[in-house]
Amino acid sequence: MVVVVCVGGKGGFIDLLHIITTILYVTLMQTYRDLLVWQKGIELCESIYVISREFPREELYGLTTQIRRAAVSVPSNIAEGSGRTTRGEFVQSVGHRRGSLFEVETQLLVAQRVSYLCKEQIQPLLVLTDEIGRLSSGLIRSLSTA
Repeated sequence: MVVVVCVGGKGGFIDLLHIITTILYVTLMQTYRDLLVWQKGIELCESIYVISREFPREELYGLTTQIRRAAVSVPSNIAEGSGRTTRGEFVQSVGHRRGSLFEVETQLLVAQRVSYLCKEQIQPLLVLTDEIGRLSSGLIRSLSTA
């Protein structure tokens, strides 16, 4: 591995730190599939597909489709962001995931309120969405400070 460092001029040590953290980031994370937040997103997605099978047939093109689409967006945005060329674009994609996560939470609560699901069914999923939210915030912080 070759590292070119411009110690003089604007940035100096900061540029060196940026280069080192970028190399470490790229080296340690082989793919987006290595990220725990992506793995938890896949788990959420699978759970949403299973639980939404219980929705009435009349919701097939309504709430069922909406909640599944939002759930798929959670890990998809993380995967998409990891393929972007800049760290800023990655952060932006992880931020989009946050919106999808809030959609899933809202749609779970709607499903509960219209009696498609009970509290006991959605509670573990809300715990999982909270965990994904915390992991995403940590990822954004690490990408922003690296």
